[in-house]
Amino acid sequence: MRTRTISLVAALALVAGTAVAARPALAQVDDPTICAIFDAANTWDIQTGQLAAERGSSKEVRDFGAMLARDHKQVRQLGRDLATKLHVTPTPPKDFALAKAHVDAMKTLRGLHGKAFDKAFLDHEVAYHQAVIDAVSTTLLPSTKNAELKDLEQKVAPAFAAHRDAAKNLLAKAN
Repeated sequence: MRTRTISLVAALALVAGTAVAARPALAQVDDPTICAIFDAANTWDIQTGQLAAERGSSKEVRDFGAMLARDHKQVRQLGRDLATKLHVTPTPPKDFALAKAHVDAMKTLRGLHGKAFDKAFLDHEVAYHQAVIDAVSTTLLPSTKNAELKDLEQKVAPAFAAHRDAAKNLLAKAN
């Protein structure tokens, strides 16, 4: 039990660090960088969703993980199709701190099992989606030059909020 508690505390600290790290890393971005961030953000939630679909201890968490993976695959494809249409080559930021944060989060989640996994995963999803929402509203949307890219960001924003809220609801049920 002590090991699970320590793992859970470490996971929560990692999630909090990921959310805070999102802000300074995205200070000035252009459309190719925004396309890369959009793609990465969706890819990362596909990966965490797939992990939850496989490892979640409750049916609700497994179903939520599967839904995340499915939804983010569709949204990622919309972004890729738009980048192709606009002849934009996605260019990740030089210092993409969020990439390391994702690797660390996946490592932490892979080390957890049962209810500890479910809680850490749901906490991660709440913080992750909030960090994405904050980054989109404070940095990405104001920096986006192309109208179609801006429209896509605005179109998918409610889904990110819905995912965050669904994770919050599952957390509330679990407590």
